[in-house]
Amino acid sequence: MTDPIDGDVVLDIAGLTVKVPEASRIDDAPGDLTLVHGVDLTIRRGERLALVGESGSGKSMTAKAVMRLDPTVRLGGSIRVQGTEIVGAPARRVRALRGATVSMVFQDPMTALNPVLTIGDQVAEPLVIRGVGRREARRRALEMLDRLGVPDAARRLSAYPSEFSGGMRQRVVMAAALVAQPALLIADEPTTALDVRVQEQVLDLIEEQSRELGLAVLLITHDLAIVAGLAHRVAVMYRGTIVENRPVDELFADPAHPYTRGLLASIPRIDGDPGVRLKTVDQFMAEARQEVLS
Repeated sequence: MTDPIDGDVVLDIAGLTVKVPEASRIDDAPGDLTLVHGVDLTIRRGERLALVGESGSGKSMTAKAVMRLDPTVRLGGSIRVQGTEIVGAPARRVRALRGATVSMVFQDPMTALNPVLTIGDQVAEPLVIRGVGRREARRRALEMLDRLGVPDAARRLSAYPSEFSGGMRQRVVMAAALVAQPALLIADEPTTALDVRVQEQVLDLIEEQSRELGLAVLLITHDLAIVAGLAHRVAVMYRGTIVENRPVDELFADPAHPYTRGLLASIPRIDGDPGVRLKTVDQFMAEARQEVLS
């Protein structure tokens, strides 16, 4: 897959640290707790970068830092979205970027959608709070739902989230994220709660919108298998640190870090021997440490 290296830089993260202050820690250990260590990432217009790693590796903390969604943590380093610094910026400036410049899709659409508000109101909301008239906002919401393949979208503007399937709810969440035409979409495990067929549909939608709109995409996932056909680049995160950041084809063909090799090896292969037990990622890391010591 060709890397859109000529596009304008949309997201530039340099030396990012995310710390839980000592006063906010739930354990009794002294000092701040560092969750993300010196992360560097760049995403250009039209580029799709997958940030992968196991649960607890720091992927979602990095994603939330871009939108300053967690007020309990302390950020260091630099996060620039289309040239605007996020770290240390006034809350008003960050709020102005959310939805308009950078949007986020979460893994569970039922927790992202308000069960007592109609689909039309929720998709139109990012426009309404930015001063767009309700009639125009509703028209653009309908247009986005139709573009994302929600059947009979005009009628279903008045429906509620409980009336939609999981796949359709995720389309609605994406419509709300894209309706204000942001430059960057952060998709945090957007397919985790979906079956395989619907997963493919959602990933196809992300690729399609990225290609048609020049949308930069940061895909957060623990599953390397789903990014092979979607991402231009893959950044592998281990214990809050980026251990590899390479074009997707290069990484799959020749993973350099033992953690990446462990992630890839833990994926069952259709041509694999069913009688051979797969190694865990921890086993790969233990073997790598043993090689260094020997």
